[in-house]
Amino acid sequence: MGQSPSAALDRESSFSHRFGFLSSSSLGSSDGFSDEILANRDYTAEIPDECLAYVFQFLGPGYRNRCSLVCKRWLCVDGWSRHRLSLDAQSEIEASLPSIFMRFDSVTKLTLRCSRRSISLNDGALVAISVRCQNLTRLKLRGCREISDEGMSTFAKNSKNLRKLSCGSCTFGAIALNAVLDYCSNLEELSVKRLRGIHDGAEAIGPGAAASSLKTICLKELVNGQSFEPLVVGAKNLKALKIIHCLGDWDRVLQLIGNRNRNGKENLHLNNYNSNGNNDALMEIHLERLQVSDIGLSAISKCTKIENLHIVKTPDCSNYGLVSVAEHCKLLKKLHVDGWRTNRIGDEGLVAVAKHCPNLEELVLVGVNATHLSLGAIASNCSKLERLALCGSGTIGNTEIACIAAKCMALKKLCIKGCPISDIAIEALGSGCPSLVKIKLRKCRGVSCEAGEWLREQRGSLVINMDACEVDGGFEASVSNGGIHEVGVDYPQVVSQVTDRDASTSSNGRLALLRSKFGLFASRNFVACTFRRWSNNEDSFNGNL
Repeated sequence: MGQSPSAALDRESSFSHRFGFLSSSSLGSSDGFSDEILANRDYTAEIPDECLAYVFQFLGPGYRNRCSLVCKRWLCVDGWSRHRLSLDAQSEIEASLPSIFMRFDSVTKLTLRCSRRSISLNDGALVAISVRCQNLTRLKLRGCREISDEGMSTFAKNSKNLRKLSCGSCTFGAIALNAVLDYCSNLEELSVKRLRGIHDGAEAIGPGAAASSLKTICLKELVNGQSFEPLVVGAKNLKALKIIHCLGDWDRVLQLIGNRNRNGKENLHLNNYNSNGNNDALMEIHLERLQVSDIGLSAISKCTKIENLHIVKTPDCSNYGLVSVAEHCKLLKKLHVDGWRTNRIGDEGLVAVAKHCPNLEELVLVGVNATHLSLGAIASNCSKLERLALCGSGTIGNTEIACIAAKCMALKKLCIKGCPISDIAIEALGSGCPSLVKIKLRKCRGVSCEAGEWLREQRGSLVINMDACEVDGGFEASVSNGGIHEVGVDYPQVVSQVTDRDASTSSNGRLALLRSKFGLFASRNFVACTFRRWSNNEDSFNGNL
């Protein structure tokens, strides 16, 4: 049916009034002149520059570069509103630096990268950047081997607003870092990786003027990391310390940190003095591939506010050190232990964690031979546990998984890799862990593809990721932000994928095959007996704690 001319005219007039432009009917002309006006109209001209800049923030670098080519206004708005910039820091870029930073005059976060096969920019270019970028707060240097101690020292004098510095595979050393710590009094984060200028005999690196502001220190793959000892000990408000694959004995450094905290508490207690500095601010410690023993763990246990602890591939650490940490660090929320199959950390240390750390939310055990004794205690006492990863353990089987399924009411994400479990454990998860949303199974040869399909039918909203049969590919490699990453060897790619429709159409036949394969009713009796055994022994577990 047609529409009356008056109704069409009213609709078009309303549309023109709403969007602020003239239509051909409103001009009263049919010669196409109004269409040409509409075609050439810039509808973004009425958008304020601030709103246009806000839209640009949602675009990636490539799309922003394309937008800057639309017109001069967009070029200008993109320039003054771009605060993050990453440059290929080859020596050839030095001639273009004035024009680059004339356009991008509001940069606060700068990344300079240079490949190993290229020659990087030198001290002069870095100093020129510091002169033009007066508001620079973050700097990341990667592979800039032509920058020396002198260049970094001058840069530090010109960049007193710097808050974060990350440098890797560079050639400058202690002189440069001391200059940064002396002149950049607002520095909050320092990350150093493979710094060639830090070698045996290098001068010590002290906290300088950044002693009160520094909150995060990350040291990776250093030959002489002990030169950072004055910095680590002297940072009064340090919250996160990460030491990864650095040579030397680190027990002494950790002892100094622990003694500082203990002495600070005693002084505050005796003098009743409330200062701005918090001597017990350390909340995160990451120790990986280090020469550290139970002496170091006992020392850091004096930092009673630790919430995040990583003990990764430290073969000299045992149950004794973990027990000491658990008894004193009762606010612990995240614990990652990679025992490296040394069997020095096991049930004894984990039972202490269960007894003293009720706020535990994330637990990662790699190469740790835990049993139902410790996992049952953790499941019973750590009621806030939401993320659990069990990898590369020969003692974690059906009994342990059934225990977790029965008692971990808050568990949301579960990752099992390389453990001797079977379909019986999968059935236990079908009725346990009511809050579970994601499960990942890798290299568990006793678990069949049919068991995964059965679990998917039992709990339709559960995301299941298996290497043998991919039921749902939505589960990420990690269970928390920055949390559990792929560990151990690389696992095979997905072989097949079952969609909801495929699972529903073939459910009868495959479920019958599943039941006949591992005896559904028999396994239920086994799980029920296991649950009864745990419930009967629960008092004894609590008594042991």
